[in-house]
This record gives sequence, structure tokens and C-alpha cells, in this order.
Amino acid sequence: MPIKTIKSPGTGNEHEKQAKVRRSGKKGSRGKMKQGFDDVMEKVQKCGRKTVAVSVAQDSAVLEAVKEAKARGIADAILVGDEEKIREVAASIDMDLSGYEIIHEPDMIAASLKAVKLAHDGKADMYMKGLIDTKDFLKSVLDKEVGLRTGKPLSHVCVFEIPGIDRLLFLTDVAFMTYPTLEDKVNIIKNTIPVCNACGVDMPKIAPLAAVEVVNPKMPATVEAAELSKMCEEGQIPGCIIDGPLSLDLAIDPEAAKHKGATDRKIQGDADVLLFPDIHAGNLVYKAIVHMVKMRNGCILTGTKVPVILTSRSDTFETKVNSIALAAVVAEELKKNS
Repeated sequence: MPIKTIKSPGTGNEHEKQAKVRRSGKKGSRGKMKQGFDDVMEKVQKCGRKTVAVSVAQDSAVLEAVKEAKARGIADAILVGDEEKIREVAASIDMDLSGYEIIHEPDMIAASLKAVKLAHDGKADMYMKGLIDTKDFLKSVLDKEVGLRTGKPLSHVCVFEIPGIDRLLFLTDVAFMTYPTLEDKVNIIKNTIPVCNACGVDMPKIAPLAAVEVVNPKMPATVEAAELSKMCEEGQIPGCIIDGPLSLDLAIDPEAAKHKGATDRKIQGDADVLLFPDIHAGNLVYKAIVHMVKMRNGCILTGTKVPVILTSRSDTFETKVNSIALAAVVAEELKKNS
């Protein structure tokens, strides 16, 4: 099938309209109030108080986020690591540790195993990376005895609140799975649906992305996207709506969908989830948004027994706090469905 080459129209007017809707407090294009991280924070307050286990907690950026999360009523924390260093770092950021449990373990690997065991044993609802290399942190997550394996592949989801878009956007996978197979993509979707549900999206619209919105046998991403859509229609992937392949503009911009004549699609610029064909596409879009757009976001690792907060040292303070809040509502959702 030939590839369509249709020039995408400009979308500035539509984004300005949506921005005005947000400022005026009116309903957006989907007939509901704009949703963002304030809604997630509000939902956190309705959940039971959560606890996060922090692996190798002697990290100032992480402790600042944990301190703020506790102050906002998002979550308490158990700090695992070198107690002397934890207290030293806490003093440097004026953090009162009287309300925290501290488990002394100077060895980083041993500390990560003790921290993850708290989540494994149900003593913590979330597991968070501190001052430890990502590969060592992930080894603790995958540990056969005390880790958080569920038998499902792990995947990463990042949730964005972006100006001009009337809903939260869920991007996956932008950090963990490199070249997901069709089966992997099914698992990524199944991992992401509870995250959407936890954030108030009951029947998420999922857009498997490609460079074009038509199937082309020479472009495997389009073939797999169509297969995912078919599997959803046949009931093999319940709890969502899948429409692919879709180009990025058709997935997120109603005006582009209208101009391209895509009025027969299940998704017409109103996708909730952007499913990327590989890590390159996902990571580039993720970093473009983070570094070029004023937005709010939070990220977690899914497919685990409890949500895993795997933030980068380059992530902002707010992103870390948002990630803890996101993990809290997802932990509540997983508990509800267990």
C-alpha cells in the first residue's frame, strides 16, 4: 500500500483555543475539565497513606522530594542506607528526620536489597531509587528472592501535563524497553492501563505511533500497530481502545485529524497513551518535551509488584515529587485490583 504524503496543517490556533479553555475553566474538547497533576494530587488525598522505601537514601535531591511528599501528605518514607550520611545530607537541606524510619546499611547493594524487601513484604507501597547506579537498582527490583517480579516484562511510563492539551498524556516506553516486539507492546499496554485508570482515565485511548497513519508492509511499526488494533477489537487486550497506526499529529491534535480527513478513526487527536515503536522515538519525544516545553511530569516503572520510582538525577524536584504522587495512586489501584 502506498504511503500517504499529506502536509500537516499548522496547529497554533487550536492550541491557543485550548489554552483559552484552560484559563477560563471551561470544558475541553472531550467534554470534561482539563486534567493534570493537580487532579492526581487530589486523588492521592483520597488514598490510604502510602509508604515509599528509598534505596540508598543519602541523596539530597531524593531526600528533598521525600520531604516534600511527606509535607504534602503524599507518602511517608523508610530510608535505607548509611545512616550517618543520611543525617548529614538531611541536615544540609534542613530536613527533620524525627518522623522517618531509618535502616542503617552502609553497603549500597545490601541497602538496595533491604529496601526492596520492604516493598516485597508489603511494608512499603512503593520503591524508589536513591544514590545507587540504575543497573544495581534494577538488579534489586529483579532479585528472585526479595525483588518485585510478577512474571510480566517491565516497562516505563511517563505522564505529562502539557499546555494546550486538555488531558494527561501517557508516554510509553521511553526509557526501558529498547526494541519491543509485538508481544512486548501488548505487555506495555497492559502495564500502562492501570496507570491510566489510577489517574482517572477509565477507558484509555491508545495510539501505536508510526511515521504514517496507513499500513505499509515495508514499515514494520505500521503492521504491528494494525495488529494491536485488531487484537483489541477481538478482546485480547481489554480495558482500552487501540487505533493504529497513527502519526503523532493525528494522535494528539484534533485539528490535524480534521484537516487530514481522519474522521472515521477511533482516535481523532484525543489519544491518552502514546505507544512508541522503539526507545529512540520515545526517548527523543520525551526529551524534546522536557527540555523545550513548560510542563509537569512524573514517571514510574511498571510490571512490578508495586510501582517503582526510577527518576534521573537530571529530573527536576517537581518531577520527583510528581513521580511519588503518581506511584501512590497507582499503588492504590494495584491494591484495589489485587
